[in-house]
Parts: sequence; structure tokens; C-alpha cells
Amino acid sequence: MQVDTAQTLDRGLKLLSLVTDTPGGVTVTEAASRLGVGRAVIYRLAATLTEHSLVRRDAEGRLRIGVGLLHLARRAQPLLADAALPPLRRLADRVGATAHLTVADGADAVAVAVVEPSATMFHVAYRVGSRHPVEKGAAGRALSLVDGWTVSQGELQPGAFGLAAPVLGIPGLTASVGVISLSPLDEDSVGPLVQQTALAISRALA
Repeated sequence: MQVDTAQTLDRGLKLLSLVTDTPGGVTVTEAASRLGVGRAVIYRLAATLTEHSLVRRDAEGRLRIGVGLLHLARRAQPLLADAALPPLRRLADRVGATAHLTVADGADAVAVAVVEPSATMFHVAYRVGSRHPVEKGAAGRALSLVDGWTVSQGELQPGAFGLAAPVLGIPGLTASVGVISLSPLDEDSVGPLVQQTALAISRALA
């Protein structure tokens, strides 16, 4: 019985991971093929996940993430902030610019941790919970990177310069670390610092 229960849990988690990693959703047939199980198994797993609002069926019958998963993600945000704040503090003070951790939330990028520099008189004000489309701004575009960093100029705030790099190596987490300044920053010196901060946060969460 314990073996059967563990196998069911394992399959359910794999299905949830598959649905989460497939933006357009998956059909029962596609899920069965990808996971190497029968359609009946997928139907049973999907029914249980649907009861807990972790998965939903759309009008075409495709399995998509449910609102319950979003609630779980929001509850995890304090954990992200706790891990991110010390490295972000070091980055903000070293660069003299506002530093932040941003995560993907559907088609939006959302700031979950923000640290303003302690020594500069003027800096860009940025709030936890700030939200914008993932295709806008350095922090949003960095969410899709697998290396390096990206920059933006005046896309989210007039005149503001942004530089961001992805947080890599944490399964299920799509995040970026960035800095925002009132004037352009030296990419060659700031870019590696942002990458180092992203790596420090990744290690803290591992």
C-alpha cells in the first residue's frame, strides 16, 4: 500500500510539473504519452489535482495550472525574500542603485524583494508587488535568459536604467535579479555583480 501511495504521489507531482512547464496546457493523451502511463491514470490524477484547485480543465479539455497553485506560490514568496534580501543589500550598496528580485507570475513579472541603496541621496523608488509584462524591462526579459544579462532604458519609468540577470538552477522558479538606476550603469562592471547576486540567491534556496 505504501509503495502504491508513493507511486501515485510521484506521478501526481510529475503531472503537476508537466502542466506547470507547459504554458498552453496539455491534453490527457499528451500527458499520458509524456509520463509513460495510461490515459486512465492521468484522468485519476487530474481529478485529484482539480479537487485541490492545483489543475483545471479549460474549454478544450486541456489541463492547465489552477488558482490553488498560485496561492501556494504566493505563500512561498516570503521564503524567497528571506533568501534574497542579504545578497540584494550587498548589491544595492555596492552599485548604488535599487536592487530587486523578480519572479514570473503568468504573463507578468512581479517584484518580490526590493532593497534601496543606503548611501545614495537619490535613487529609483520601486515597490514589492510592482508588476509589469514579462516582455518589458530588463527584469522581465531576464526571466527567459539562460545566461548573461539584459538592459533596458526608460521602459518602465522615464529615464530609468535597468540591468537584470536570471536566477538559475532552482526547479520550478523563474526569477531574475536586477538593479534600477537614475542613469546608465557600466554594464561590464555591474553585469557580473548582478550575476553573482543571482548565483548567491540560487545557492541560498538550494
